[in-house]
Amino acid sequence: MPGALRVVLVGTPQERATLRAKLPAGITVAAECATPADARALMLEADAILTPRARQPPGRLDEPLTPREIEVLNLLAEGLPNKAIAARLGISDQTVKFHVSSICGKLPARNRTDAVRRAIRRGIIAV
Repeated sequence: MPGALRVVLVGTPQERATLRAKLPAGITVAAECATPADARALMLEADAILTPRARQPPGRLDEPLTPREIEVLNLLAEGLPNKAIAARLGISDQTVKFHVSSICGKLPARNRTDAVRRAIRRGIIAV
């Protein structure tokens, strides 16, 4: 499927199966690995590395990010503006603004750049 988001799933076989079952349409699994380090070592062209929520580092969020919010975060990390994120995900730019606002509230971040920084530090996304 052209333009589909490509992800790497990380975790135990059971965790990866759970992640795979929750993936929305339009997301392709590029690979599966046991650890984030293994996923990065593959050096695949993928849009995100998805890990189970249970693996979030200390400083756990009161309200975890949704899979869609993590998708948006990964695209923010690429430096894409809202309209480009909207086009990539097939949603409106107003919906992207809503997701960015929600992400900033959950992390808590002052702006989109701060949200990306905090997400990277927490291991929620990898760049």
